[in-house]
Amino acid sequence: MLKINNALSAIGSKWMIFFFKALLAFLPIQLSAQQHAGQYDVADIAYGAQLFAGRCVVCHGADGDLMPRANLRSGTFRNASSDRDLMRVIRDGIEGTAMASTGYADAELTALVAYVRNITNFNGSGEVLGDPSTGKELFNGKGECLSCHNTGLGGPKYAPHLGKIGITRTAAALRRAMQDSSEGMLPINRELVLETNSGELIRGRRLNEDTYSVQLITREGNLLSLDKTQLLSIEINKTSSMPNYGTLLSEQEHADLLAYLLSLKGPVFEGLTP
Repeated sequence: MLKINNALSAIGSKWMIFFFKALLAFLPIQLSAQQHAGQYDVADIAYGAQLFAGRCVVCHGADGDLMPRANLRSGTFRNASSDRDLMRVIRDGIEGTAMASTGYADAELTALVAYVRNITNFNGSGEVLGDPSTGKELFNGKGECLSCHNTGLGGPKYAPHLGKIGITRTAAALRRAMQDSSEGMLPINRELVLETNSGELIRGRRLNEDTYSVQLITREGNLLSLDKTQLLSIEINKTSSMPNYGTLLSEQEHADLLAYLLSLKGPVFEGLTP
């Protein structure tokens, strides 16, 4: 009886192995989609959808399935097994095929990959779409962004220049920075509070720092380079002076401002007043 039970157990194990192999063979698309699930921000997906509609739709179609040998809805790609590979294919194209190089920046590639990975389940109808021209008015007016930032050849220099922010920061990163400016602030942009040997306090945004010196720009726009032997202390202020626009602007205004920032891709300058 023991031998019979062992034989039945062995047969059962073999059938279980066969069943799972068959399941894996029939579900490559679902497993491929699941390994990427939940790792993409909705802001990047939505921005990727806009980029896709503006260029990729010509060949791939509105649903991404117009080209049989490159069905984007399948979730699996012959020339891209990872997101990094997919970014490379979108940027550089595939030699000998209709897939030409695009020249998209990393922030745009991040958005496109996020959209392609979610093309089968993303419903843009629930997203509040922003208008760049309205966002520009908010940037120049209600948002008071020009009091610290600039996008052209002139203007304030204390806060980071935003002339190319649309290709240097992703949609998700920009949205986080607007909703919580301190949380979304890059470490290099944090304000320094320096105390000199004479007791003077100097505040400014760090531009560069090494073992022996630190360079910064003050709120007045002055560039300073200080030897660290002249300093008693260097304090890093992790609280941003930028307002949290998530509470100051409506959902539509927030979307409009984000749309404008994403449109700033340089190198064309709009003059002293953007």
